[in-house]
Amino acid sequence: MADLLLREVRVVPLAGGTRAGDPVDVLVTDGVVTALAPDVRRPDGVEEVAGGGRWLVPGLWDQHVHLGQWTLARARVDTAAVATPEEACALVADLVSAEPGRPVIGWGHRPGAWTRDPTVAELDAVSGVTPVVLIAGDAHHAWLNSAALAALGLGAREEVVRENEWFDAYERLSALTGEDGAVGPAAYRATLDDAASRGVVGLVDLEFSDGIDAWVERWHAGAALLRVRHGAYAPSLEDVVGRGLRTGAPLVPGDDRLVMGPLKIISDGSLNTRTAWCCEPYADGDRLDHPRGAANLPAHELQALLARAHMSGLHVATHAIGDAAVTAALDAYAATGALGSVEHAQLVARDDVPRLAALGLRASVQPSHLLDDRDLTELIWPGRGDRSFAFRWMLDAGVRLVLGSDAPVSPLDPWLSMAAAVHRGVLDDERDAWHPEQALTAQEALAASVDEQPTVAVGSVGDLALLDHDPLAPAGSAREAAAALCRTTVALTVVGGRVVHRAP
Repeated sequence: MADLLLREVRVVPLAGGTRAGDPVDVLVTDGVVTALAPDVRRPDGVEEVAGGGRWLVPGLWDQHVHLGQWTLARARVDTAAVATPEEACALVADLVSAEPGRPVIGWGHRPGAWTRDPTVAELDAVSGVTPVVLIAGDAHHAWLNSAALAALGLGAREEVVRENEWFDAYERLSALTGEDGAVGPAAYRATLDDAASRGVVGLVDLEFSDGIDAWVERWHAGAALLRVRHGAYAPSLEDVVGRGLRTGAPLVPGDDRLVMGPLKIISDGSLNTRTAWCCEPYADGDRLDHPRGAANLPAHELQALLARAHMSGLHVATHAIGDAAVTAALDAYAATGALGSVEHAQLVARDDVPRLAALGLRASVQPSHLLDDRDLTELIWPGRGDRSFAFRWMLDAGVRLVLGSDAPVSPLDPWLSMAAAVHRGVLDDERDAWHPEQALTAQEALAASVDEQPTVAVGSVGDLALLDHDPLAPAGSAREAAAALCRTTVALTVVGGRVVHRAP
């Protein structure tokens, strides 16, 4: 922890009034705000920063990140613009021709709107013996050629690799690609530096191919910058329990920045892969093995995992995208008394929203997903758009709402997430917002982005973001308010009184 004095800053309200007050000084002592008033005396030896009348908010959090994948995605082949299997094959052919034998690892395409399923044979035809792995932008499936299937120990097939089989194989991917250096401590530090430049002070890392020891090692090797809550998955649950780690316990003695996070459970699939578990069939469900999607694990296993985590002092983050999956998750939380969150809650039944609130669970949502999923939702979940990304329902019902990105599915950019929650549309798209009745105000979106910190006040954590512009400045429309959020620049980011980003 550290000490810091900020001179002449305007504290942005997260509730009540919408305008910041007159400039004040903010003193952080031992990582906690200890004074907030005009003309605070600077204690000896304390660093002083001139705020110049800028706007101060609690530091921002991203509540759902796959940090290793986000770090890697920035160095992988970007396939986001690929619109058909033919375009993907043409891209692969060019890459293999340019560097024969070098594995091709792509990320970002969204085949949910493709008119046909891709095949291994057509990828083989343009790649030969060069391994090719094209990971879909939702991370729930990958299109591999035969060389990659063999290298990762997967059986021969013609279809893509989905869900649990893909998650298990992902851990072996670095051995195939030689990407270990791309996720070393220096690469992680660069990713965290970028997050800090956006005002981010902490994140929940739900990387499924990582472990406690790996995080501790990179922490000591230079990646100690922001607050990190490290999530575990079912295969490592007993190891976590055996170490006596509870949610919030430091992973490095004496350092409260790197702590144990939740147990992460992926209870269903995704919209793009058509594996999210729904109460009604997909519009094209007749061509699916599971027309309504399906659970990734049976109800008794889900409940047993929640019970084991809860009795061991761990919160649980349960991925549930389809409305049937959300209902099943709430049933399991109610039966076990487990604490934690429902991650995504992309499609919800109206009656499940007050259940979320009554159980005291957090709805950890990713508004920027709706920018990609709007058209696909209307195509394959017709008539269900009014209860997709139902943020207004949740907030009005008293649900504890927190925002994240699910990076690399969406960029690790809290301002983009806030903007999507406010406008519910792509800013340069001339179409109206998608179901604006579910939108948040800019103030509500900001309040959902600060890890439930009520405001900057005496006694609050000294995790702060100093902004060059007022994020709640009056705007003529939701689109304008969202655009202003996207333009926000950060002058200073502070974690526990320690400056982790300072704009030039």
